[in-house]
Amino acid sequence: MQISVSSTLTVYHDGRFWVGLAERVEDGRYGVARIVFGAEPSDEEILRFVTSKWAKLAFFGDDPSEASEPAKNPKKRAREAAKALKQPAMSTKAQQALANQRETMKRESAQARSQRRADETEARFEQRKLKRKRKHRGH
Repeated sequence: MQISVSSTLTVYHDGRFWVGLAERVEDGRYGVARIVFGAEPSDEEILRFVTSKWAKLAFFGDDPSEASEPAKNPKKRAREAAKALKQPAMSTKAQQALANQRETMKRESAQARSQRRADETEARFEQRKLKRKRKHRGH
């Protein structure tokens, strides 16, 4: 069984910060992660990031995608690389995956907030019940 993995790290300036966009295609599944570097990272910092922290990245999204086989011809590979450099830094698929990630996190935090409020309400009710019971017993 052969597993096909393709990864890309694109570093660009979004107007305020230097951001890295890590894209991964593994067996037809597309994942993306966004990394904020802050100041402009040097080549050494990027290399250090890739070697030490790449495995810990959380790639979101599980959309099947058409992973293309790399071209054998070096001229074709050079043309594909030039074409990739001309494209905008953030692909539509990556934008969509990041938006899905934000929506998922928003839903999860809303559910957690709702559960926390319900627990607090229940605790206050229990306190009132205990207070009424103590008062009724004359304490």
